[in-house]
Amino acid sequence: MPSTADLPLSDFARRLRPLGRILEEEDWYVWCIAPTYGDDGRTHVFFSRWPKARGMGGWINACEIAHAVADAPEGPYTVLGPVLSPRGPGFWDATTCHNPHIQKVGDRWALFYLGNSNGKTDTKRIGLATAPSLDGPWTRSDAPILLPGPEGAWDDHCTTNPALVVHPDGGYMLYYKSWNTADYLRDKPPVRGNRKYGVALSSTLEGPYEKHPANPLVDFSGLGENRQCEDAYVWREGDRFRMVVRDMGVFNHEYGLIMDSSDGIAWSRPEIAYLATDAYFEQPPRPKHLNRYGRFERPQLLMRNGRPTHLFVTTQGGRQETASGFVFRLD
Repeated sequence: MPSTADLPLSDFARRLRPLGRILEEEDWYVWCIAPTYGDDGRTHVFFSRWPKARGMGGWINACEIAHAVADAPEGPYTVLGPVLSPRGPGFWDATTCHNPHIQKVGDRWALFYLGNSNGKTDTKRIGLATAPSLDGPWTRSDAPILLPGPEGAWDDHCTTNPALVVHPDGGYMLYYKSWNTADYLRDKPPVRGNRKYGVALSSTLEGPYEKHPANPLVDFSGLGENRQCEDAYVWREGDRFRMVVRDMGVFNHEYGLIMDSSDGIAWSRPEIAYLATDAYFEQPPRPKHLNRYGRFERPQLLMRNGRPTHLFVTTQGGRQETASGFVFRLD
């Protein structure tokens, strides 16, 4: 591992032990690995996948959410098949289903995800599917459970990247990412707009969710150079809230960030949650068709008794030269 002596590594980062890639599926890109321990004691994951022929950009217009299971977090995994697929014209999730986030809430399983209706970012919306078992049947929300803000608001473009916290005092905190449409249209690639995080609150799982007046809660735009973040996972550990996200310029675009909070609203300064891929394993030179090579994205945690046991991320490359999951153990 490269020297990290001068980096603000968190205790979380120092506990990571790489276990390796998972779900290197032939003919598929695999992304967004959301893990949970099932009632059977096995590790279940819900993940995004789309055909290799669609290229990396297929996540926005050709993605489905599938289910796999293994006896151990590092696999090997048996893919059980798709659970949420695009529903076609007339539905809010007509063209893609992506960004799964799985939790057990009471006696039900809650699978949050994003869908869109036109294959573009401006119709990305967060929805919810529930089931009595991880094997289904899954019942989807007829409409998105969280909509963008009004024109001109910081979150008027979309709602995406769902992360749920069940508050010990009752109620539900749904964290989400968004950005402003005018910023998105004005700024030039490769990074358009400025991604920020807010939270919406509800007394019931299905909502309605009311956005917190302090939103956006996580906003790095004041640091300059269009610094931002995405892919948050939020959880309570002891009496603290914690958040792990993908860095988009605070340190660089290859690391992860971690923050904590006493109330889930005001967040600490970020530390490094994880490093780039070359800190943990070697891989061949970047194939020409992969332009996000060398970084981990969409961090999700496997939790047991209120504490994380493993970090699941996704990264490009692998045997299929597409993308797959990657697992770390937390010592």
